[in-house]
Amino acid sequence: MTILKKSSKVRIAVMLSGKGTTFEALQNAIKRDDIPAEIEVVISNNPDAFGVKRAQKFGLPVEVISHKNFSSREEHERAIIDVLNVYKVEWICLAGYMRILTRFFVDKYYLRILNTHPSLLPAFPGVDAPRQALEYGAKITGCTIHFVDYGVDTGPIVLQRCVPVYDNDTVESLTKRIQEQEYIAYPEALHKLLTKRWELRGRRVVFY
Repeated sequence: MTILKKSSKVRIAVMLSGKGTTFEALQNAIKRDDIPAEIEVVISNNPDAFGVKRAQKFGLPVEVISHKNFSSREEHERAIIDVLNVYKVEWICLAGYMRILTRFFVDKYYLRILNTHPSLLPAFPGVDAPRQALEYGAKITGCTIHFVDYGVDTGPIVLQRCVPVYDNDTVESLTKRIQEQEYIAYPEALHKLLTKRWELRGRRVVFY
């Protein structure tokens, strides 16, 4: 599959569940014109997420769609899709969104949903990746920007950045350094996807 670069600004939705620091890094990059896109809406499944307040600070539309109000994942996702359609969203950036998306949702936006993970996938998928790296004794970890597919942290990799693991690291210190690289990597990956020609060859995202 070959994707042609786009010349106009792309309409993006950010989906988050927590603090929203990764979302803020994306928005700051957009404000600097580093990414040819606009965040049309921020969606949260958590009404108490601080990321909601961050989005409001930027004056962006916010939609809180709590999963607790729906009887199934698909019903919840249909409500999200209704909102995405209203805002004519083309791409979705997950930024600390703590819900696993179903095949139903992924199929509608295949190769247009990005996520970030705090390890060099396929190492240490799932929760507490920095803790996993420390407990395993890894000397290098990092972050991965990847497409979302049907698995957990299994989608094709777009970009990775390395972070050394120091002998005196704690989960907190390692997490902080990984996050610093995520704030760089996510805008960089999105910029490449929206401005360069690329294709998916098997599992490889190839830019040219």
